[in-house]
Amino acid sequence: MIQATKKPANLSVNAMPSDGYVMAVDGKLKARYESESDAMTAASKLKQSYPVLQIAVYDAAKRTYTAVNA
Repeated sequence: MIQATKKPANLSVNAMPSDGYVMAVDGKLKARYESESDAMTAASKLKQSYPVLQIAVYDAAKRTYTAVNA
């Protein structure tokens, strides 16, 4: 039996999220996650694969960015 994994929600280009956590790549919001740990895990994996990119996690409730370093 194949277990389906839940894909992160895509964001609207013009809307800032009001809840959750969002991965930002080079200043553009890309994918929304329910928990900070999920967002940081995805961002860290992306940063390891592409160390040149500027990747951060946006906390919509606090309206702050947390940079992800390699």
